[in-house]
Amino acid sequence: MNPLTQPIGLSHYLVVGAILFVCGIACMAAKRNALGVLMGIELVLNGANLNFIAFGSPLLRGEANQTIGLDGQLIALTVIVLAAAEAAVALAIALVYYRTHATIDVDRGEELKG
Repeated sequence: MNPLTQPIGLSHYLVVGAILFVCGIACMAAKRNALGVLMGIELVLNGANLNFIAFGSPLLRGEANQTIGLDGQLIALTVIVLAAAEAAVALAIALVYYRTHATIDVDRGEELKG
């Protein structure tokens, strides 16, 4: 069977979620400024959200529908709310750091080490 003509199933969503997750990890490791690291964190969370929603979907779960089908969506909604709060706090910290040091380079934060 041609893989391009298969119906979209759980494995397709998991592959896209894994690609987003790996891109986020690579972005966090490669970027040197705080905003690039925040973008990498958001990619990681979006990859995890895609996997949560795929596992929670009744269309993708198969025959064993033992839950109401909203568990993956509720977990993803919780992650989105927490990511928004994390982004707001992290951007506030980045703005204060920029005011004091005139850069947001994460390698130049020597006095932040405890």
